[in-house]
Parts: sequence; structure tokens; C-alpha cells
Amino acid sequence: MLNVKKAVLMLSAAMLLQGCAQQAVVEVADIVYPPAPNEPRFYYQETLKHSGHIEVESEDLLMQRILLGQNRNIYGFGKPIDMTAKLGRLYLSDSTGRRVLILDRNNGKVIEVREAGLELVRMPFAIKVTDVGEIYVIDGTLKKVLVFDENGVFIRSIGTPEMFDKPSGLAVTPDGSRVYVSDTGGVSSQRHHIRVFDGVTGEHLYDLGSRGKEPGQFNLPKNIVLTPDGLLAVNDSANFRVQLIDPLTGEMVKSLGQIGMSFGQFARPKGIDVDGDGNIYVADALLGNVQIFNKEGQLLMHIGQRSEIDGPGNYLLPAGLAVDEDGRIYMIDQFFAKIDVFRPASLGKYEGSFALPLPKQK
Repeated sequence: MLNVKKAVLMLSAAMLLQGCAQQAVVEVADIVYPPAPNEPRFYYQETLKHSGHIEVESEDLLMQRILLGQNRNIYGFGKPIDMTAKLGRLYLSDSTGRRVLILDRNNGKVIEVREAGLELVRMPFAIKVTDVGEIYVIDGTLKKVLVFDENGVFIRSIGTPEMFDKPSGLAVTPDGSRVYVSDTGGVSSQRHHIRVFDGVTGEHLYDLGSRGKEPGQFNLPKNIVLTPDGLLAVNDSANFRVQLIDPLTGEMVKSLGQIGMSFGQFARPKGIDVDGDGNIYVADALLGNVQIFNKEGQLLMHIGQRSEIDGPGNYLLPAGLAVDEDGRIYMIDQFFAKIDVFRPASLGKYEGSFALPLPKQK
């Protein structure tokens, strides 16, 4: 009887602490971008650092764990590099963990993906998901695109190591019919271009761009993404710009940014994504923020600042980012091994302050 009473007390204390944690997170909803007196556009929502922020533990499992004196099995995200968000799921590439993580907020679970057929995931970089849930991942060590089903089961691969020097960026059409891979190349390489593949057969179709600084040329191209109007937004990192490219002809339609340390400029551009309106989000590893441009190339605002102290909106080594269907921004920082979540003001100030709200079903 004494052990049961002790367990009940421990359970009550755990629930009380959980309630306090929830309240603490709600209070930071006052972190807003841009700051007052400007009209709020985004609120800080939460920070995700480990599997325990995703996995839901039932009261029965919690009671059982307390009775048996067991610790909860949770693990951190290692060194996250890139991510994508789709219908309540976050897909995360973890380079030091040599794995892909599916953070399923709909069902409160985390799926680890390590096996790719007869091979193991070695160095996952860019990651994208199609409308039918297939997961495409660039592996920088295997030098190919790995394709998994919605549950992380390996299906096939695209490309061969001979085709790439340093594959890093990835874009996939919603139906999976076309796959675009940016080869970052290197100092001694001329493969600073984008290779285009048939997403079903894996056939190499053609290449876009060449090494250089002219429109349609690239110098260390990294992350890429398809815009809603069908253009390819390319992080042309060593030219300190984002180029909007026609994916059929390779011609530059528009260019965003230039070298510099001011807003609207780039110092070390990394992650890139777009929202449903065609606005372009670019994370900068040196500036420690994400800058938001409209599709005409005009700077709208920025979120975050460079800091050696971890905290909401503080970044020392930001990397990939993602924007979901409802406009939430998910920002990776590799140094702090975290994902910061920012909610658009249109969803309300406190909605989902603790648990990530599910996106609207289409």
C-alpha cells in the first residue's frame, strides 16, 4: 500500500510539474516579430530539442514507469541539417546521428530511419516529401538520393556516386515526377550545377547552370526549393544571392540579395523554403536569422538574431528551415541542436503554445 501511495504522489507531482512547464511556455508567447510598436506577424511558439517533445506518454505508461522506477527513454536531435514540414509531420535529417527522423505530431511518435536497403544512411542532407508521402533524402556520403515510403521503409535510390562531387540541395515536384539535385562542387570542381532526374525511373534528364557568377550560373549552390509558380529557388551561396530559375531552360527570372551584413543581404545563406503565397525564407548562418522576401524580391521582415546564449530566436549556427501549410516557420540551429517554431499572427497569439497545433487538412 505504501508503494502505491508513493507512486500516486509521484504521479501527481509529475503532472503538476508538467502543468507548470506548460504555463512557462505560454508566457513566452509575448516574443513577437517584428517587435512593438509594429504590427505582430509571427509569435514564438515553442522549441523542440528531443524526442520527448514529440512522443506522447499515456497516463498508464507514466504510472507503470514510475512504479518500476524507470527513466523515460528520450534522445536529442544530434546535429540537424535540414527539414521539411507536411500535414502535422516534421521530417528531419540528422547528420551526426546518421539517420532521418520522422517527428509525427499527429500520432505523438518519432520514427528513426537508418536503413536504406543494403546500405545504411550515412550523411543525410536535404530532405523533401511528395504529396503521397514519399520521402526523398540526399546522402552526401553515399552520393545519391534515397527514397523512402511514408513510414521510412526504403524504396529506391536515384543517381550514382559518379554523378556528383558534393550533392547537398534537393527539390522534388509534388507528384514526384521530377527530382532536382544541386551539386555544390568545390574549389577544384566545375560541377556547380543542378542535375535533373525523372523521379520515377531515376533517369538523368539534363543539367541546369554551370560554374560562374553570371545569371543562371552558380558558385557553391546549396539548398533549393520549388516555388508555387514552378520556379526553382536556388541558394547560390558563394555568389551571395538566391536565383529564381526556370527549371526547363535554366534562365534566371529574378535574383534576391547581395553580399553584406545588413537586412536584405547575405553573409552565409543556408536553408531556404517558400510558403503558399510564394514568399521566400532564407536562413543565414552568419547573421543568425531568417529573412523573408516576397516573390518580387522585396525584403518583408526577419526573425531571430545571432547569440552565443540559447533562447527563443537566438542562433549561433542556423541551418535548414521549413514552412508548413499554415505558415508556421521551423528554424534549425545546429549549435544548439534545436528547432524553434514560430506561428503566424493569423493563427492567434496563444493557440498551440505548448503542443504543436495540427495543420488544417486540405
